[in-house]
Amino acid sequence: MAIQGALPVEFAAVFPHGAFALGVEAITDFETKRPQLDKESGLPLWAVDVIDADPDARGKAKSVKVKIPAKVCPTLPDEVPGLPFRPVEFESMAVMPYVDDNGRRPRVAYSLRARGVKPPTAGAAGGGRRSPAKDAA
Repeated sequence: MAIQGALPVEFAAVFPHGAFALGVEAITDFETKRPQLDKESGLPLWAVDVIDADPDARGKAKSVKVKIPAKVCPTLPDEVPGLPFRPVEFESMAVMPYVDDNGRRPRVAYSLRARGVKPPTAGAAGGGRRSPAKDAA
C-alpha cells in the first residue's frame, strides 16, 4: 500500500470553525512512567487539550488532544481578552487512523498530530472571522 503512517491534513479541514487550547501536558508511558517518545523523530510527545469551536460538535468530538513532538513543552499563544480559552492553529497537521477496541465493538478512531502550535492567522477558520454583514457586501 502506498500510504504509510499519518495522513497530512490542513488545519481548516480538521477544525473548520477554529480551535481553542486549554493546556499542554507531557504524554507519559503508562507502564514506565517516562515521557513517551515520537516513533519518527525520537522527541518527547506533548498533548494539547483542544476544544473544537464547531457548534455542532458533541460528546467526545467536542474535546480532543493534538499530539506534538518537541524537545521542550510547546508554548501556547497569548490569551485573548474577553475569551475564556486561547484560540490556536496547528502547523503541519496529520491524522493517524487506528482501531479502538476499548468498547463493545471495535471502531476506527483518529489520532491528531501537528508539528507546532501558533495563534490563528487572519482569515483562517476561527481566526480573523469576518462578520456576516461584510460577507454579504
